[in-house]
Amino acid sequence: MIRVKQLTYALLLGGIATATAYSQDTANEYVAPPDAGPKGKAPRMKVQLLNPGEPTKFAQNYHITSAHFTAIGAVNGATLGWFDPQRKMYKKIPINGQHEVIGMSGDVALYQGKPVVHTHMLVGASDGTTRGGHVLAAHVSPTLEVMVAVDPVTMQKRFDPDTDLTLIDPGPANKEGK
Repeated sequence: MIRVKQLTYALLLGGIATATAYSQDTANEYVAPPDAGPKGKAPRMKVQLLNPGEPTKFAQNYHITSAHFTAIGAVNGATLGWFDPQRKMYKKIPINGQHEVIGMSGDVALYQGKPVVHTHMLVGASDGTTRGGHVLAAHVSPTLEVMVAVDPVTMQKRFDPDTDLTLIDPGPANKEGK
């Protein structure tokens, strides 16, 4: 039997994590799938390895090829998205002001040899109402605690022309590219 260690990390984010490259739509309410992922940086991010062992230099200094994560914390503004299959674009859902991040989950997989992050988030307002969707932008304040589990097998994504999305390829893990 082969045993594979799973690495788990905690990321504490402060400041801004954003996706700012929006496609133009007539009403500026939609964003194309290639622009629907995070593009910014979290300049005050701190990392702590939660389990001992060989962290492989935190997946070669953050170039993780396959992982999944969850998070809780807070944001002061965000833009979420709802995928409209007719338009093949994300309808923007603006989140204004301070909100609790009730839950955030996502994955990291390779697309054309580069890691791509896919994230969804549910936020709660002070009156208890919630809103959720695909994360287009999130302004972290004061913190976001992200638990990252690096997976032992690299996940690959492929472009799906029917939806214009990059989706996890369910084929054999040892396939190259696609």
